[in-house]
Amino acid sequence: MPLVTPQSLQLLRTPEGLKALAAAAEVAGGEPLAAASALRARGFGAELSAAALTQASLRGRAAMKFGPDAAGMFFTRAGLEQATRAVVADRRAARLAAAGVRTLADLGCGLGSDALAAARHGITVYAVDADPVTAAMAAANAEAAGLADRITVTCADATTVPVERYDAVFADPARRQVGRGRVFDPKAYSPPWDFIAGLPARTPRTVLKLAPGIDHALLPPGAEGEWVSVGGDLVEAAFWCGPLAEVPRRATLLGPDAGLVGAGNKSAEVGPVGAWIYDPDPAVIRSHLVAEFAAAIGGRLADPEIAYVYTDDPVDTPFARRLAVTEMLPFSLKRLRALLRERGVGVLEIRKRGSALVPDQLRKDLRLSGPNTAGLVLTRVEGAPVALLTTAAM
Repeated sequence: MPLVTPQSLQLLRTPEGLKALAAAAEVAGGEPLAAASALRARGFGAELSAAALTQASLRGRAAMKFGPDAAGMFFTRAGLEQATRAVVADRRAARLAAAGVRTLADLGCGLGSDALAAARHGITVYAVDADPVTAAMAAANAEAAGLADRITVTCADATTVPVERYDAVFADPARRQVGRGRVFDPKAYSPPWDFIAGLPARTPRTVLKLAPGIDHALLPPGAEGEWVSVGGDLVEAAFWCGPLAEVPRRATLLGPDAGLVGAGNKSAEVGPVGAWIYDPDPAVIRSHLVAEFAAAIGGRLADPEIAYVYTDDPVDTPFARRLAVTEMLPFSLKRLRALLRERGVGVLEIRKRGSALVPDQLRKDLRLSGPNTAGLVLTRVEGAPVALLTTAAM
């Protein structure tokens, strides 16, 4: 996929470029050479055709994050990968607006997802990004959305922004490096972690968007740590600082919308395996709210170190997948193979926690055959490896 440049973006925003984008949308998804030939046959030059087809492809991918708005936005591949999903950005913006925020500094604005959401909630946004192409696209997206009067985009180093001038600060440090891919060490973020961590002292109403695996120890004193899941996918952690903090920890599920809050430092009740096992949403696990979840459904852990929750009776909950336990046995490949053969299981959905076994290799070793489907949970009970045969997930 060709790289997006300031020149190609400028070309796409001309009347001829808009025609090329419309034409590219008609042929997108087909064989690339044929699509390029189709655009050139309509009189578009090679450079414009390539740029338009790149955007058409990215817009197609972006629909999962941005819905219908993606059709009029501009993207880079890296920017799209890091962009906040529209539903997450909208919820954050609504919370900021409800807290009385009227002006916002958006540091590391990327393609502008959070800035757009904030502007739609009546917040005036000053957005900066250090990359010229990304900043230009954020400005183009603000204009395409009819929000250019509420969003000012500047290509600048986030550390130079006088954040004290704004009601609130939203910071989304870059967590990818050219040639290295995803960065997991906060010290390697851009802007650097020391700057990011110092923002709440300068502007108390600060929100930090971070990787879901962020260390809880980095949470500023008194801040709220929120882990957000969309449709079962854990997408981000957010640290809400100063007056914006409402609870110590929060697990937020979007689609269906639900929230679980707590201190994040409790221990769950431990007891025997029950008739039902629950695999908590990753937002619940990452926010350290498994004990709160277990208490909410009257459940327990079978091992204090393993985040599977058990009940004797079924409980409906949006915070976990529920499976009926039909058999429990100490793990033994021979015994498990015999049991599955007896049950006629040819398709096996495997989950594991606290087990070193590799599911794909285990399926081969089990030599599955038969017309039936079942679930298998590999875990530990009181430190010992066990296999739980289950029904399909609910």
